[in-house]
Amino acid sequence: MVSYCDTQLFIDGRWRKGGEREIEVINPATEEVIGVVASASRDDLDDALHSAQRGFEQWSKTGVLEKSQLMRRAAALLRERVEEVSFLMTAEQGKPLAEARAETFAAADTIEWFAEESRRTYGRVIPPRSANVTQLVVKEPVGPVAAFTPWNFPLNQAVRKVSGALASGCSIILKGPEETPASCAALVKAFVDAGLPAGALNLVYGVPAHISSYLIVHPIIKKVSFTGSTTIGKQLAALAGSAMKRVTMELGGHAPALVFEDADIETAVRILAGAKFRNAGQVCVSPTRFIVHDSVHGQFVDRFKAAADRLVVGDGLGKATQMGPLANVRRLQAMEKFVRDASTAGASVVAGGELIGNRGYFFRPTILADVPLNARVMNEEPFGPIATVSRFKTYDEAIAEANRLPYGLAAYAYTTSAKTVADVSRDTRSGMISINHHGLALPELPFGGIQESGYGSEGGTEAMESYLNTKLVTVAT
Repeated sequence: MVSYCDTQLFIDGRWRKGGEREIEVINPATEEVIGVVASASRDDLDDALHSAQRGFEQWSKTGVLEKSQLMRRAAALLRERVEEVSFLMTAEQGKPLAEARAETFAAADTIEWFAEESRRTYGRVIPPRSANVTQLVVKEPVGPVAAFTPWNFPLNQAVRKVSGALASGCSIILKGPEETPASCAALVKAFVDAGLPAGALNLVYGVPAHISSYLIVHPIIKKVSFTGSTTIGKQLAALAGSAMKRVTMELGGHAPALVFEDADIETAVRILAGAKFRNAGQVCVSPTRFIVHDSVHGQFVDRFKAAADRLVVGDGLGKATQMGPLANVRRLQAMEKFVRDASTAGASVVAGGELIGNRGYFFRPTILADVPLNARVMNEEPFGPIATVSRFKTYDEAIAEANRLPYGLAAYAYTTSAKTVADVSRDTRSGMISINHHGLALPELPFGGIQESGYGSEGGTEAMESYLNTKLVTVAT
């Protein structure tokens, strides 16, 4: 039987307590304290920084085949430990066990993909203008990395950063989420048990503002990767800019889902409802603004409501559970405020809209229809199980609403028209667009946004670019 355990810092190859007061970890399904996580002091951060510097000196010189083989061993260990890791994730984050298992397997796939990509950090030879000149483009690891990850996908947000950094030859300090620390620790343990040298990967927790303000500007850190809200992302990007640090930002979104008159409604509802209520809607690429053609609006809403009402909400450890609790009380309170504000503005609550029970952070899958554009939920990312459904009559109206907000992380569309597919692909301002299926977040695909949803990629070959410097070597003989 797996049991939840306290989580320590991992610095310079060993687990240790932190210099600050420990932080309680709460099970969102029961509101019980299930453990504590260590909190880093300034001395702990200094140790992690110097460890990362030493780790970089060793890891950056490790052969690509050895790096790749070690990462593949880490992926294999994670797969072997799927039941243990999934239990820890569900206990601290709340998502159903089936989703936690899927996330663990996906994390192993990500490590494995980057393990192979580490062997392909190619440079190139540029033909010279003179016969006695050689011109080489060389790719080199940028240096120690500071990475900051959130609690909604405690493995898969962290594994992209860790795998991209290690595959490129960088060392990394991972600042994990205090709400879900054991999941991150399990990822680190897989790498350590696979033989990763001390210092190549360090793990810290603590007060986010204290850690980020210290690590980002420190001269040892050469690259910053952050996943989180747009508000915090702007602050950290400004901080990194003041020290000329390379940055990848994967920030908030407010994904539109366009459903055209010729769409397969049954398929659209099935896929979009699954994507909306996955992880209780706490997904950065979750479809949120459903923009439906007037001719199929009623049919779509009826089927969408039926799908939402059928969902079994409960403790993620329960066998029948399809949607777990929200991860913390802040999200629960935010859902109540969104619904209250939308209702006051004139929206109709088609499904849900209320808390479930008096214990745990449970909220019913919610659908709001005819929501005025000035309602908060139409402008702020709900990051929870709330969907809004609005109507459109013309293509231009649909695109105008899809592009109305300054975000641009993900967008979705459903249509059987090849012309509409081409038009939506061209006209929608978003870093990722998935049409007629939910095809995002695979390791081999770019993953990132534009505008206020950030910049850079955490997937595909593009993810490696920000961890590598480009050096020109030109020699005359």
